[in-house]
Parts: sequence; structure tokens; C-alpha cells
Amino acid sequence: MAKTLTQEFAKGLWAEIPPFRLVLGLCPTLAVTKTVENAIGMGIAVIFVLTGSNMLVAALRKIIPNKVRIACFIIVIATFVIVVEQLMQAYTYSLFLKLGIFIPLIVVNCIPLGRAEAFAYKNGIAASTADGLGLGIGYALSLTVLSAIREVFGNGTFLGATVFGPSFQPFKFMVEAPGAFVCLGLMLCIMNAMGKK
Repeated sequence: MAKTLTQEFAKGLWAEIPPFRLVLGLCPTLAVTKTVENAIGMGIAVIFVLTGSNMLVAALRKIIPNKVRIACFIIVIATFVIVVEQLMQAYTYSLFLKLGIFIPLIVVNCIPLGRAEAFAYKNGIAASTADGLGLGIGYALSLTVLSAIREVFGNGTFLGATVFGPSFQPFKFMVEAPGAFVCLGLMLCIMNAMGKK
């Protein structure tokens, strides 16, 4: 049992890491990774929503009618998103303003809905919690790595602190939308090359 839970958790950290292996949740991945602060905030929000919704769907799976399961999943996910949104407004308002529409859009993000359908609806609470937590942490780590590359080269900073000397000329392309696509594409290439080895 413990080995299975560890496997369910660990798969989200590499084998099924959402943006790079499952290629899910790319819109917020590209939009919020201009800075590491934004990426960490979005990552924590997704961890909370994914873990909580997986747990609740697994707990209710035997009483959710099959015909309305998707609508029920969306209601469960929306509930956790509203909790995250309210907490961010109360305690991290400036970050909430920076993330903007991407917090409420977690409801229709393919990751929580996909995990509810593909995993939590078919498995128990413990396995679903491990799955949600692992995939959420994997998503947060991938956002953080992508944003670190973009912020360091695009602004010359890391979490707002200057990384290079005064003579550094930031590569502004990295913090623009095309730079996000290029950086994501290069990371996908690296992940695929490493996966084949």
C-alpha cells in the first residue's frame, strides 16, 4: 500500500509532470511564468485545488451518478478554487492582482478535471490524494523552473533581486509571449530527450 502511494505521488514529479509530459495546463503556464513569485503562487493554488478536489471526488465517487459526473467534478473543483481565491484576496492581495483571471480559470484547467475523471473517480481517497499532491507539486516545480529561466534572462532578477551586474542587458524577448513559447518548447525538447534515455 505504502509503495503504491509513493508511486502515485512520484509519477507527478517526472513521469506525468503536467506541462511537460501530459502537456496540460499550458495557458496559465505560459501566462503566469514571467516571474518566479507568480509561478509559486499559481503552483500553490493548483496544489491545493488538485489535492482537495481529488480527495473529495474519491470520497464521493460511489454516490456521484455517472451521467452527471463531469458537472459534479466541476462543482467540486470550483468550490476549491473559490476557497483559494478568497484566501489569496485576504492574505496575498498583490499576488492575487498579478495572477488575475488565471486563478478562477483553474476551474476549467484540464489538470484538475482530467485527474478527477481519469484517476479520482476510479480510485480511493489515499491514492487520489497522493496523485493530486504529486501532480500539483510537479506542476508547481515546472512553473517555477520555467519562470526562473524567463525572469533571470528576461529581467536579470530572481524573485525581484538583481542577479547580474549593472552592465547586464536583459533579453526582454524572454518575458514576452513569444519567449514563453520558445522557452516552453526548449524545455519540452529537453524533457523528451531526457525521457528517452
